[in-house]
Amino acid sequence: MDERAALALLADELEYAGDDAAVVDDLVVTTDMLHETTDFPAGTTRYTAGWRAVGASLSDVAAMGAEAVVAVAAYAAPEFDGEDLLAFVRGARDVCDLVGADYVGGDLDGHDEFTVTTTAIGRLENDPVPRSGATRGDLLCVTGTLGRSAAALEYFALAQDGGGGGDEGKDEGKDENNNERANELFQFEPRIEAGRALAPHATAMMDSSDGLARSLHQLGEASGCGFEVDASHVPIAESLRDVTETADEALERATTFGEDFELVVTIPEGALEAVRKATPVPISVLGSVVPHEDGITMDGEPLPDRGFTHG
Repeated sequence: MDERAALALLADELEYAGDDAAVVDDLVVTTDMLHETTDFPAGTTRYTAGWRAVGASLSDVAAMGAEAVVAVAAYAAPEFDGEDLLAFVRGARDVCDLVGADYVGGDLDGHDEFTVTTTAIGRLENDPVPRSGATRGDLLCVTGTLGRSAAALEYFALAQDGGGGGDEGKDEGKDENNNERANELFQFEPRIEAGRALAPHATAMMDSSDGLARSLHQLGEASGCGFEVDASHVPIAESLRDVTETADEALERATTFGEDFELVVTIPEGALEAVRKATPVPISVLGSVVPHEDGITMDGEPLPDRGFTHG
């Protein structure tokens, strides 16, 4: 049983399962688990790991349209290194500070692999935005750009491979620059402010942590609808264009790699102008919501259900 099948099984047992976060009274709560082998490539600093792990849970809060309030993390590793531990906490605290939340600690444990479990809590000012409200004729939109994490992975790989073939000092400097660039790209901004701005208008919303293509299949399943996407409207990060050889490769990775933590949202067509004025990051219109029987397509061709899978 893969992750999605397991989640579907649990959704039948748990009242609050199915969206990016559970809603309890006026609060949203979410939890995530990240592992070194699947989520933190070689070269990821502990500062970046703290930022990214806590940021992933904050992104789920954003997808519900909530204000971020607080986050905690359980940190497990084979041994505790003081510098690593402090760097992790500082990364976690800084991403919380960025979105107006508090990082208040968590737990420590020994484990044979560096593993982090994070929980974030948010407060709702409007009704929560589920995945299940997309309506035929709505516009399909996404915040920001897609492909930062895919680009980061390329820079991590370049740093690990080394320059080779010449001046060792220059190669070492280039490797260091590539690693710094990779970590910078991995430190994404959770879209808390954008989620709150979108919430009064959105009919359905989720984050793109599993990739745009997979997110559309998940939204379509929850809302009982299909989507029609124009490939030319997919906002591809310049950092990804810099490390891919063709436009087709960049598009494929931007739509399927995942781990970008942008918001995928549907809104009524008449709300677009208001949304763009209120939202602090660019909003791209990818296409529209269509009947379920029309499926999920890009430029008229079926868009496969491909994306990031845990485990």
